[in-house]
Amino acid sequence: MPVAQLASSGVSNDGNKTFVFQGEGHTLGNALRCIISNYSDVQFCGYSVPHPAENKMHVRIQMYNGKAIDALKRGLEDLVKVCDITLEKFDEEFNTFKSKRES
Repeated sequence: MPVAQLASSGVSNDGNKTFVFQGEGHTLGNALRCIISNYSDVQFCGYSVPHPAENKMHVRIQMYNGKAIDALKRGLEDLVKVCDITLEKFDEEFNTFKSKRES
């Protein structure tokens, strides 16, 4: 499970935050950006990998209403659900393919 820490900017605003994920890159960043950007209370969500030599990824979330940390938590939970559904569908289709091939 990814561990995120808050990047400090000196300004305290719960609706606008940048989170740093150690050991993560474009795969998680793009998936989270895609999911979180679609929430109606999110004004902006983007990610960056600052440098290829650094093994970290930044996610920036800016809210119309609410807390950025809540949007991040919801995004991670929704991403887990998407992955679970994808695995279920893959297994179903693979089993169908396998049974047709054996008969």
